[in-house]
Order: sequence, then structure tokens, then C-alpha cells
Amino acid sequence: MTKVSVIVPVYNVEKFLKRCLDSIINQTLKDIEIICIYYNSNDKTLEILEQIASKDSRITVIMQRTKGQAGARNEGTDIATGEYIGFVDSDDWIDLDFYEKLYNSAKKYDADIAVGSIIRLHKYNKKYHLKIEDEVVTEDTNKKFELCDVPEKSYIWNKIYKTEKLKEFNLKFEEGILFEDVIYTPQVLYNLKKLVTVAGVNYYYWRRFVSSVTRKDEKAKRDSIYAHNKAKEFFKEHNIDVSKQEVITKRYKLFGLTIFKTKTKGDTTIYSFLNFIKIKCPRKAAM
Repeated sequence: MTKVSVIVPVYNVEKFLKRCLDSIINQTLKDIEIICIYYNSNDKTLEILEQIASKDSRITVIMQRTKGQAGARNEGTDIATGEYIGFVDSDDWIDLDFYEKLYNSAKKYDADIAVGSIIRLHKYNKKYHLKIEDEVVTEDTNKKFELCDVPEKSYIWNKIYKTEKLKEFNLKFEEGILFEDVIYTPQVLYNLKKLVTVAGVNYYYWRRFVSSVTRKDEKAKRDSIYAHNKAKEFFKEHNIDVSKQEVITKRYKLFGLTIFKTKTKGDTTIYSFLNFIKIKCPRKAAM
């Protein structure tokens, strides 16, 4: 059995695809399969994908026209043969020892999930979005959500998951919507029992100006509200305490421009002026 199946939805990423796939192909863990689900691109993505795939027999290219990113992830999960499954977005990349470290830790503790750090990058800066500094093994539901900083960071791609468990619980991404991981991640953390955090290994999240996450159209707004409300219902139904991880944001605008913003999480509030000056202080501190 292959150790890790890596599922990569591929859509309109001609500028980023080679960087992404190079980071997967050159993993120190060689026993992997790379499942690329291509859909609906209108650039040279397919040409680049086929050229790279022709040079590595571990890459499987699946043509999928209508189901989008969620459908691509579901299709990849259905055909995966690896002991564990990982997801990589095709504009992101990973440390070259990413899957080796996650897999070895998962095997060491017979964990259902192994979690690494996230570094978020865009044109102007680079910083840790989630930093794992210690090895922690837990089956406590609330602790798992705290360690992964969910719901604020309901990301699927800085982790690997035991394949048989995903299929046992028939965990699927909801198709036809954006922000499908906001619904999926809580279900995975709840149903897959043992989790281990792995220090010293990073997933690089490239935040583009044009992506499903940064879309501001009406569909994106509707889907975001729908996904977050569905996640809240799940937390309530299963008595999951995410109060420490929930973020409350308030914006104050002048002529349509946000001039002042507060972001409260747990006992801390960040006061932001014009997105340049930021002051971090205890929640009850007077301003």
C-alpha cells in the first residue's frame, strides 16, 4: 500500500502549478501517489500538467469538468489507495520533508490525523498563520479544535488523514459551494479520534488576489454565510467548545472605507487603524 495519497485540484494555475508539483514530486517520502484532478481551466494549466505528469509515473491526471474543487477532492478521495490522504491546493507548496514527518509521526502514535504548521504568504509579507511548536497527541475533541485553531483556520491541507477512517465515516465535501472546508474540517476533527501535532514542518499558503477565498461576489458571500452557519450548527449539536478560537470582527467605515477595525479572539483584542497601525491588548483593557 502507498503511504500517502496527495490530492491536488487543478484549476487556472499556469503561473503556480510547477512550483506546487515540484514540491510534491521531490518529497523525501518517495512512496506517494499524486492525484491531480483537472477542471475547467481557460489558461495553459492542462498543457503544463500533462508535461509534468509525463515525467513521473506517480502522477495520475483525472479530467473533471463540472464539480469544482469540492468534487475534485471527493473524486480524489474515492480513488486514493494510500494509507493516508493529504490535500494540496495547486497554487500552494510544501516543505520537501512535509509528508515524511507527518507520516512518521502518525505511524509512531497510530494517529488518525497529523498536523503541521502553516505559513501564509502574499505579495507583501510572509508570516506563520498557524505555528506548531510542540508534539502533542490527543483524542480530546475540544483540544483537537484548539490545536488546529478551528473554526478560524478550518483548513484541510496542512494535515494528513487516515484513509480508512475518512471512508468509514463517508466524509465528503459539500459540492456546489465555496468554503466547503469550513464544513468538512470540523466533521473530520470530530470523527477521526487521535491527532498528533508535528513541529518543524510547513505548508505554504499563497494568498492570491484572485482566488475562491478572496472572491467578493454575491455567491461567495452567500456560501460563506451558509458554510459558517452550518459549522456553528455542528458545534452546537456535538457540544464542541470553540469559544477560545472564535473571532469577532467589527469594522467602522467612513465613505465606504474601513478606517478602524477590532478583532477579538478569546481574551485578546487587536485594534487596527487603516490596516497599518495595530495594537494588541487584553480584551477588557480600556481604549
